[in-house]
Amino acid sequence: MSWSATRSVRSFALAGAFMAGVASQAPPAFADPIPPGWQANAMRPIGYSEVGGRGGAFKMAIRQVGGRWYLYVAHLWHHGWSILDVTDAANPEFVKFIPGPDNTWTIQMTLHDDLMITALQQSAPGWGNDPTKPFDEGVLIWNIADPVNPKQLAHWRTGATGTHRNSYPGGKYAYLSAGISGYRGNILLILDVSDPANPKEAGRFAMPGQKLDEPKPDGPFGFHGPANISADGKTASMGFAPGVINLDISDVAHPKLIGRLDFSPPFISAGSQSIHSVLPIPDKNLLYVNSEASAEDCDTDALNFAGLIDNKNPAKPRLISLFPVPVPPAEAPYQDFCDKGGRFGPHNINQEQHLPDVEKQGDLVYLTYFNAGLRVFDIKDPHLPVETGWFIPPQPTKRIGPQPTTKLVTQTEDVLVDTRGNIFVDDKQWGIFVLRYSGPDQPAPTSK
Repeated sequence: MSWSATRSVRSFALAGAFMAGVASQAPPAFADPIPPGWQANAMRPIGYSEVGGRGGAFKMAIRQVGGRWYLYVAHLWHHGWSILDVTDAANPEFVKFIPGPDNTWTIQMTLHDDLMITALQQSAPGWGNDPTKPFDEGVLIWNIADPVNPKQLAHWRTGATGTHRNSYPGGKYAYLSAGISGYRGNILLILDVSDPANPKEAGRFAMPGQKLDEPKPDGPFGFHGPANISADGKTASMGFAPGVINLDISDVAHPKLIGRLDFSPPFISAGSQSIHSVLPIPDKNLLYVNSEASAEDCDTDALNFAGLIDNKNPAKPRLISLFPVPVPPAEAPYQDFCDKGGRFGPHNINQEQHLPDVEKQGDLVYLTYFNAGLRVFDIKDPHLPVETGWFIPPQPTKRIGPQPTTKLVTQTEDVLVDTRGNIFVDDKQWGIFVLRYSGPDQPAPTSK
């Protein structure tokens, strides 16, 4: 952590105005300096953390305990998880790093109340691990009643490649994206965590063709995660390649397909990444959906997209709109983001909606877009989504991890928005930026 006597602050403009980072002097508490060179529209950074010198932060979750706010962070290039105190969001304080198993992806985590579930998975080639060497897999289950001293309760294993983007909305069940023996790709596995020291499988769901004794699907297949569970616990909506599905999980031992909307073809077909994020917006009877950009330089991918689905009839979901493709700043030395290098396309959203300290989905969608940074879209008119703000971190000056492979450029990964209006965003080569949005339809904070 830097204990520099200076930090960077920025002026910012209203929606539609272009901004570039300009450093000035202000006394810090314990925050790291905001790296200069960022660009934004209707956004400004108010804080930054190097996460204890571990750039490449990834999945995030947040909780408030005893008047203090704690951000839990997974990592791309380090095996383990970090905890930050973000009570003063402009001065995030690194608290602790919790080591995880070597040669293993520890990039995913989810939590609710006093239970945290961290994913362990065999790493894909090219991500800094050795796929030919031993790895650990499954999930670790932690008690976080003491928010800065997690206590491991259990290690549940899949017996195969482990788990990816899981969800734990509280209560009896966790919903895992699991690589299980006998299946192609990841499936949905429902884990009973009512006794968190002794978790057990409660149910599973796979699409036709995932079982090894079934004909292999023609096209993408597999469950990326996470599953989104309705308030009554009876329905799940999720991306499950090649499309978006609604499931009846009223009997968790026997989930049943309600409805399905396929996207690939014609959209991106890249294994389980063809559909990445899905988020129900119950007040609007909508599902938000996006793909995940896979190829660098826009090479080999079909069109990446973000859009809205009318889900009034869960048996017949229908696509009603697509989001506009982000456009580079006028001063950019490239004509479009495909020319910038690295991946360009959508990735993560403010997904952990089940957390009481996360801003609930309203008219604004916060979407990371790899080399195009963080984009904010207004869906007040669901048939005509418009972009109303964006933030692009500085070009990285030092390579921390092996991705992207073709050129060292910004690759913004995950976003989380708390009920105070603070936006936390991370990047493959940077730490965590804390942002504020100043564009239209900004929701009023519900916490201080």
